[in-house]
Amino acid sequence: MGIGKTLFVKSLTLIVVLFMVILLTVVILGATGLSDRIMNAIVDEQVRGIKQQLAAKITDPEQLEKAVEKIRNELIVAYGLDKPWYVRIPNMAARILTLDLGNARNIQTFTGSKAIADLIAERLPNTILLMTTAMIINFTIGLVVGVKVATKPGSLLDRIVSFYAAISYALPTWWLGIVMILVFAFYLRRVSPYYFPYGGMYTPGGPEDPFGRFLDLLWHAALPITTLVIALSGSNIYVTRSIVISTAQEDFVTVARAKGLPEGLVLRRYIIRAAAPPILTNIILGLAGSIGGAILTETVFGWPGMGDLYYKAIMSVDERLILALTYIYTLVYVVARFLLEIFYVILDPRVRY
Repeated sequence: MGIGKTLFVKSLTLIVVLFMVILLTVVILGATGLSDRIMNAIVDEQVRGIKQQLAAKITDPEQLEKAVEKIRNELIVAYGLDKPWYVRIPNMAARILTLDLGNARNIQTFTGSKAIADLIAERLPNTILLMTTAMIINFTIGLVVGVKVATKPGSLLDRIVSFYAAISYALPTWWLGIVMILVFAFYLRRVSPYYFPYGGMYTPGGPEDPFGRFLDLLWHAALPITTLVIALSGSNIYVTRSIVISTAQEDFVTVARAKGLPEGLVLRRYIIRAAAPPILTNIILGLAGSIGGAILTETVFGWPGMGDLYYKAIMSVDERLILALTYIYTLVYVVARFLLEIFYVILDPRVRY
């Protein structure tokens, strides 16, 4: 099978995964009755507000009830509650799959728009700035330090790095974020004029010039990025170390050393290149996952990103926004997986389709 045909089959498989994720989300929302309860609660709340407005105009109780009931029936039809869930929600899922995302019910952008596309467009750059920056720093540290300690297994440096990796992996990011806020935003404020803000992206009433706003943004991003780097870098270092050590024990590496090739050449051409696909898998999927944001970290630091948006969508039980975000996250994952299939062929000399 040729490379082109293989990649085409892989892409079809990933598209099926995309549809299955949306289908499962629809079934969960509909079959459990959660969607009906949400929609009925929304209708009741709207009818209650309309009834209060009509009561000032219609004094006859019987006419008032008839008017309210008529409005209720119209809202039921408008929201599709006169149809079963397996008719209503799949239509919503189909619109989401075609990027016809519609409007959120309660959440809105800073400019007042409820369009889901506007919400995602507003939050996505914030998450990329925070999470993707932290992930790039983490993976850079993991590659440099991981490969370094892998060449000296059992050394003092290896033991120190392994100890750090264990501590880093065990630290919850939300707990570490709270500690960082207490130390560098509150306690440091008492003893030094150089402290960090405890949350948000910009200082209210801060500088308006582009360079000043950029520095203000970096100042606000320092604590959350540092928190994510400390909490996640250890696992990246250890994963890279383990992959490189495992690859170094392969037979083709032993043969290369037996030929008398320089150790630097063996490391670059035979070890790192062969170890690149699993390391690249960790990097690509990590970057794809970072676009979804970190719900707890963004909540702790008040960072208006995708994770914070997902948290608010869940708390307000906004099924349309939940479906849209699930679709966007899955779409990013599918694209990342397809890129990995291409990189595997380029990087790993052992992979031939």
